[in-house]
Amino acid sequence: QVQLVESGGGLVQAGGSLRLSCVASGTIFSINTMEWYRQAPGKQRDWVAGITSTFNTMYTDSVKGRFTISRDNAKNTVYLQMNSLKPEDTAVYYCRQLSRGSVSWGRGTQVTVSS
Repeated sequence: QVQLVESGGGLVQAGGSLRLSCVASGTIFSINTMEWYRQAPGKQRDWVAGITSTFNTMYTDSVKGRFTISRDNAKNTVYLQMNSLKPEDTAVYYCRQLSRGSVSWGRGTQVTVSS
C-alpha cells in the first residue's frame, strides 16, 4: 500500500523559507513522477511543481524562481524548498505521486506565511 507523508510546514514571516519533505513507502519511488499541490482556504487545490523520474522539473508561474523541487531516490523523498515566501503562499501543501497510471496523495502539511 502506497503511503505519502509530508512534513516541514509551519508558520513563517514573509520573506522567509521553509523546506517541505514527502516520504513515500510501498512504491518503487525512483520511477514515479512526484508533484506538490497546494490548497488555500476556500479555494481549489492547485498544482505547484513536479519532478519526473529523469529529474526534469516544472513549476507554476507564481513560484518560479522562489521554489525548488528535488528528489532523493535513496531516501524515497521529494522536497520542496520554498524561499521568499509570501502571504499568498499560505495553504495546505500536498504531495502527489503518479505511478503507472495510478495517483496517490499525502495528507498535507500546513504552511502559513504572515505579513
